[in-house]
Amino acid sequence: MQYRTFGRTGWSVSEIGYGMWGMGGWTGSDDDESMASLHRAVELGCNFFDTAWGYGEGHSEGLLGRLVKDHPDRPLYVATKLPPKNFTWPSRREFTLDDCFPPDHIREYAEKCLGNLGLPHIDLLQFHVWEDSWAKDERWQRTMDDLKREGLVKAVGISVNRWEPWNGLEAIRTWMIDAVQVIYNIFDQAPEDELFPLCRERDVAVIARVPFDEGTLAGAITRDSRWPEGDWRNTYFVPENLEASVDRADRIRPVVPEGMTMPELALRWILAEPTVSTIIPGMRKLRHVEANAAASDGRPFDPALHAELRTHRWDRSPTAWSQ
Repeated sequence: MQYRTFGRTGWSVSEIGYGMWGMGGWTGSDDDESMASLHRAVELGCNFFDTAWGYGEGHSEGLLGRLVKDHPDRPLYVATKLPPKNFTWPSRREFTLDDCFPPDHIREYAEKCLGNLGLPHIDLLQFHVWEDSWAKDERWQRTMDDLKREGLVKAVGISVNRWEPWNGLEAIRTWMIDAVQVIYNIFDQAPEDELFPLCRERDVAVIARVPFDEGTLAGAITRDSRWPEGDWRNTYFVPENLEASVDRADRIRPVVPEGMTMPELALRWILAEPTVSTIIPGMRKLRHVEANAAASDGRPFDPALHAELRTHRWDRSPTAWSQ
């Protein structure tokens, strides 16, 4: 496992982190299997874990707390997220700070997250949705400062809404934000336009999420894919999105080098971007942990292949189904 500096925090974090959304109650999720996968990730050098209160109303946080306690000799970085007060994902332009993150709500859920984790502090506390119209409101800034001064939180971050990498620039300009979590993959290259340059300028860490485009860039989704009732993917992969995503993924298959899988290609393409501090693929099974961790071996990515994959950029706009 290779490591990178996590912005101005100075933390040395694993290039491949761990996204824990799937452990919060997705269909097919099993706690024993999840814990075995988490422990294997630690064995392979993973030390950055991203969860949220919204992942099973704290269930995923509880699993992470258990993991940290089981490895008292390892520096494992805990990142979690505050849910918006109106429990609506993603946020909308008309939402105010009072709708989503008034000071008393920030305090209440920071304490709930700590309780679920069973830990004395949170390394990175993130806003799970964000609107840049809130950036200059000193109320959230003061509340986060208080939590940091009390030693309950070490660093502050935002999770940027899907396909809106511009909707966080003003927050970063406040100097209050230590890390930004954004969708970045072979399709979603837009963060390179404005977000990444500003993160480099302000020494803000970048967490790349959804590296496999919810499964299409892992080659796991087909036009016939269906999920059990209640699975969120049924509402995301509506026909217009499913067919377009599969078509675009199919165009990439011919350029996957011999001996490399499509998921490995997707991870290595992201790792070629030095602005990225860590990638957080969602993992619930041992084989996925081992395969993804293996992508962080320090080998350079073929520049010609990287350039070819850049032509697969797909700029999208949020819709009613994009969540």
